[in-house]
Amino acid sequence: MINAACEAARDDTISITLGADKGYDAQEFVDACRDMGVIPHVARNTSGRRSAVPDVIAASEGYALSQQKRKLIEQGFGWAKTVGGIRQVMVRGLTRVDHLFVLTMTAYNLTRMRSLGQIRPQAL
Repeated sequence: MINAACEAARDDTISITLGADKGYDAQEFVDACRDMGVIPHVARNTSGRRSAVPDVIAASEGYALSQQKRKLIEQGFGWAKTVGGIRQVMVRGLTRVDHLFVLTMTAYNLTRMRSLGQIRPQAL
């Protein structure tokens, strides 16, 4: 997928970033991303060890924004697991699981839309 993104953005003025969770905070992965010209926005795993993400990248404004957006995405999946029943589905087959997932994420989006409307009331 990374190679496809690099090929799609053949323009040298476009920088490609890759967001990933703490499990990808390994020196080999970070080096492979940098070799491909991809900026690794991997969550830093500093529990008892040094992170493989360079301090220059972690201190950048883009890295902080990337981590904030990553949290928003994770919230949707967390909601789907706890409220939406995706943790252990009650249907069999890829098509049915796909339909259940789409329905669950649609319900999540509707829930968010309701909440966003309360936070930012629309002017009439």
